[in-house]
Amino acid sequence: MTAMSSIVLRLTTAVVLACAIAQSSLALDYPTKPVRLIVGVAAGGANDTVARMVAQALTDRLGQPVVVENRPGAGGNIGLEAVANAVPDGHTLLFVTSANALSAAFYSTANVNFARDIAPVASLVRGALIMEVNPSFPAKTIPEFIAYAKANPGKINMASAGIGNTTHVSGELFMMLTGTKFTHVPYRGGAPAVADLIGGQVQLYFDGISASLEHVRSGKLHALGVTTAQRSDVLPDVPAIAEFVPGYEAAGWYGIGVPKNVSAEIVDKLNKEINASLADPKLKTRLADLGYATSGGSPAEFQNMIAQEIDKWAKVIKFAGIRPD
Repeated sequence: MTAMSSIVLRLTTAVVLACAIAQSSLALDYPTKPVRLIVGVAAGGANDTVARMVAQALTDRLGQPVVVENRPGAGGNIGLEAVANAVPDGHTLLFVTSANALSAAFYSTANVNFARDIAPVASLVRGALIMEVNPSFPAKTIPEFIAYAKANPGKINMASAGIGNTTHVSGELFMMLTGTKFTHVPYRGGAPAVADLIGGQVQLYFDGISASLEHVRSGKLHALGVTTAQRSDVLPDVPAIAEFVPGYEAAGWYGIGVPKNVSAEIVDKLNKEINASLADPKLKTRLADLGYATSGGSPAEFQNMIAQEIDKWAKVIKFAGIRPD
């Protein structure tokens, strides 16, 4: 090696080490200013409620305000794009939801790609949906409902909170696995769908457990089953659909993601603080009261779960021939 080559090599090594030290120092100091948590839905719903609980818990642990910023629209892609294009310094986070996995299959022409442009940090919670009907509906159990649906194909009106929403594809999965057929009636949000289900204008709805729990407890709606593989602790007498339909499982889930190029040191620090927050008994209890089980775990585990969800729902979307509204 020539003297000049040796000098160049030493200089290059020094630069690389300096960059590594600088990144490590940044991670140790992180966060240095308020952190934005971008939520891709309007304020007031279940997503927003959980996001604000987590934001407060992280505020307490990170020593900087974690501020929720709602960016609704385009199946969550407006919020997704805001995070993907943000400076990758860990001060802009994405409140990841099951809707992001669904939109990855729908919006092939979107400016950003969820799987490509967002780095998973940690899973937060997972919760069931309730397969529910008006109390006057003639079927009171899952087997009775399947028999009624097969005897009356297309005559059951299934509400959803919008085309391609979790409340929609959960019903499509049920149809795919049971050979039944409903008429899909999309609404602009969950509130009008629930109102019409209570009023009897539609007969079936797969709703997030936190949104419909009190309606079921009060008797305004009848729960046929929950969509998770096991029964929910908040509705222990309601069976899991999988008890009658093998292989059925659907859930609403939330997590945290960051722009793709955020350093591993910052991702690891965020992951550590998120998992510590989820282990706090007070937060666990508040989330459990809404029907959510905390999950947590490593970035790699969250990445694998997201990949499985995208693959699963892409198959359901293809089977049902669903197209974006």
